[in-house]
Amino acid sequence: MLKRENYLSRIRGFYNSDLIKILVGIRRCGKSVILKQIIEEIKEKGIEENHIIYINFELIEYEELQDYKKLNEYIKKSIKDSKIYYIFLDEIQRVEKFEIVVNSLRASLDNVSIFITGSNSKLLSNELSTVLSGRYVLFNIYPLSYKEFTELTKKDPKRNETFWDFVRWGGLPNRAQFKDENNIKEYLHSVFDSIILRDVVERLGLKDTILFNLLLQYVVDTTGREFSADNIIKYLKNEGKSVSTETLYIYLDALCKALIIKKIYRYDIHGKAVLKTLNKYYMTDLGIAQIKNNNFEINKCFAIENIVYNELLERGYEVYIGKTKNGEIDFIANKTNEKIYVQVAYSLEQDKVKEREFGAFAGIEDDMPKYILSLDKEDLSKNGIIHKNIIDWLIEK
Repeated sequence: MLKRENYLSRIRGFYNSDLIKILVGIRRCGKSVILKQIIEEIKEKGIEENHIIYINFELIEYEELQDYKKLNEYIKKSIKDSKIYYIFLDEIQRVEKFEIVVNSLRASLDNVSIFITGSNSKLLSNELSTVLSGRYVLFNIYPLSYKEFTELTKKDPKRNETFWDFVRWGGLPNRAQFKDENNIKEYLHSVFDSIILRDVVERLGLKDTILFNLLLQYVVDTTGREFSADNIIKYLKNEGKSVSTETLYIYLDALCKALIIKKIYRYDIHGKAVLKTLNKYYMTDLGIAQIKNNNFEINKCFAIENIVYNELLERGYEVYIGKTKNGEIDFIANKTNEKIYVQVAYSLEQDKVKEREFGAFAGIEDDMPKYILSLDKEDLSKNGIIHKNIIDWLIEK
């Protein structure tokens, strides 16, 4: 089992905290595995089995506990003494009003440490924030990074075949157990179908799955490009689907809430403000993009841009598109007191491409690190701008 140290290292300091630990991420990205690794670490510190309460709401034996009152009663009856109890509630979004239970346990008991996971943004919603009112800490969990993927599969990260396999089929951990492409596709289709069924149709009540598929295909085909509502409405009309702008945004929001896609906003570098227009969408996992792609072969230029975006998120950055006076920077990434600028290119072999990518940083007056990532092997760094091979960057510490 791959130990996901990148996340465990962030969570360890909260093991005994009374803050509710929330792990949220797309289905099958590995949240349950991380919970089990936390449990193993807690056991290694001498915590007894009867002081660990683990409930996975996807298992039928816990179906009865999806009633929030029964869940509350079950947990309280399991607490027998004043020693600390560790409570793990996996895929908690299947319990209506779960936030009331979690908040009640935290407020009424001073000897519990609560961990919850979920696969949609109900765990990020305003209602949850209101009920818990700052008494939680949230960890976004993503599919495997490229480095994690190669550690799990024991594949050589430097080989082009390994990299393009990751680009094409993504980082959902269980897909790595399949070698045949047809099996990988079937697995990814099953994951996507479960997301649509459980996290969109059931929870949000939006039942037009044909519209979801068409909309997602469009997002896949235009990944990393400016989003235009008018263009997508025209596309859907050509496919026999007439929708209003309001309906379009409802369905886009549903795809975001199911964590299939992510919206990235623009940041005006000179005006120092987040802009709510001309945003872009990226895929949470490129394997889902592959099975929903109209063109059968993902646009490799935008795919590697998507991978860089996902990697920045995994490394804990808050990411924006950078708007400059002359154009844009692919990504501005912020973390605590750190900020970096990142340009992504397939290749810098052509002089005009090299000039464009290095020239994108013109007019940025601060001295924060500026990177260009491409598949070129030669180090082309100049004028204080750092050039790195994308694969080398993905596997560095």
